[in-house]
This record gives sequence, C-alpha cells and structure tokens, in this order.
Amino acid sequence: GRELWFASYLQTYIERDVRQIIEVQNLRLFQRFLRMCAARCGQLLNMSSLANDCSVSHGTIHNWLSVLEAGYVVFLLQPHHQNFGKRLVKTPKLYFHDTGLAAFLLGIRDSEHLSIHSARGALFENFVISELLKRRYNQGLPSNLYFWRNNTGDEVDVLIEQGEKLMPIEIKSGQTFTPDFLKGLDKWARYAGDISMTPQLVYGGEENMTRSGVAVQSWRKLELQSLI
Repeated sequence: GRELWFASYLQTYIERDVRQIIEVQNLRLFQRFLRMCAARCGQLLNMSSLANDCSVSHGTIHNWLSVLEAGYVVFLLQPHHQNFGKRLVKTPKLYFHDTGLAAFLLGIRDSEHLSIHSARGALFENFVISELLKRRYNQGLPSNLYFWRNNTGDEVDVLIEQGEKLMPIEIKSGQTFTPDFLKGLDKWARYAGDISMTPQLVYGGEENMTRSGVAVQSWRKLELQSLI
C-alpha cells in the first residue's frame, strides 16, 4: 500500500542516495531533520531553529536543504518583492513536492487521521501549491509563484506573476465556505489596486462559486489552467 511505498522511497532514495551525496554519517539525525522539515511545511524557513532541533550546525542544514531541493523533495516558495508601501518578510517558505511524503513523515497514515491532525491546513496548502508548481513545470516553464507577507502579518498564500499583473490565491482547508475566508484577499486587493487580477480562493469544499468578486474553487474541481 501507500505506507509501504513511502517507507521504501525513504529508505532507498532519501536515506540511501541522498545521504551518500551529502555524506551524512548519522542516520538518526538526518531522519529527525526530515521530520522537522515536514513539521514546518508551509512555514517561514528558519534554519537556525532547524539546526537547534536537529543538533547540527547551520551550515549542515543549508547543505541538507540544498540537496533536498536539487532532488525535488522540497522547494522554497519565495516572497514577492512588491511592497505597496509596507515592509515585507524576505524569508522563503518550505514545502514538499509530494504532500503524501510530508504526511507520512508526520506519522499520518489515513484520511481519518489527516482530518483531525493539527497539520491538516498546512498539508492542504502544500498540496494546492505543489499542484500549481507542477502544472507550471509540466508546461516547461519556470516557477512564477510567490507568496506575500508584510511585517504586520497581512498575507496572501500565493501570488502568480503574469507580466505586470499579480493573481492572488488564498488557500483554506475548510469544507464549508465562510466570508471570513476572503478577509486576506480583500485587504491585499486594497493594497494592490489595479495590478491585482481576479482573486482566487481554493478551499476544501465541493462547489465552485463566485463571492464578492472572488472566484471560489473546490480543490476537487480546481481549474488549474485558469490559474497559471
């Protein structure tokens, strides 16, 4: 099953091949590093915190992350530079190319466990962003995905750069749409003005709809072409 596949993938590729590339001597520490990366899925990358939690140096964390990036295990979503008069966060966010692997590293083994796990929202966000990124790569194009966050905590999960325009996307794992889902998009639209394209919301429900000028899309019916 899936559990056996992920266990084999970890053992044969990440724990064997990747370890050989970066000459990891201590498998236990490397396994802890992988789990700590999964626990930080969707968060701002803090290499000092990772280093402390894994009992290795900052330089070691940098090297390990670089190899995981090169091997398409993880990717870093960069913050967009457009500030709209606000001071911006300049740290990237950490995500996994395979959301199932991140869930496996967190000990999640089935959908029932996922539904009540504290990382549910982060993993849902990871899934949507990784799908957007894969769509881009499958077209032979580089990433045009960013996130936006200022120093007062205003944030948009994804900005898709299309020429001089930006398409904002908010991601919510909730299965029932509520107007609260739109608060971040509303605030960003006021900052962005004319450079904002039609805001998009991807949520965990079943129906596509339009609410307050926002295209609300079910993750099951996600029209990826319209978002790229």
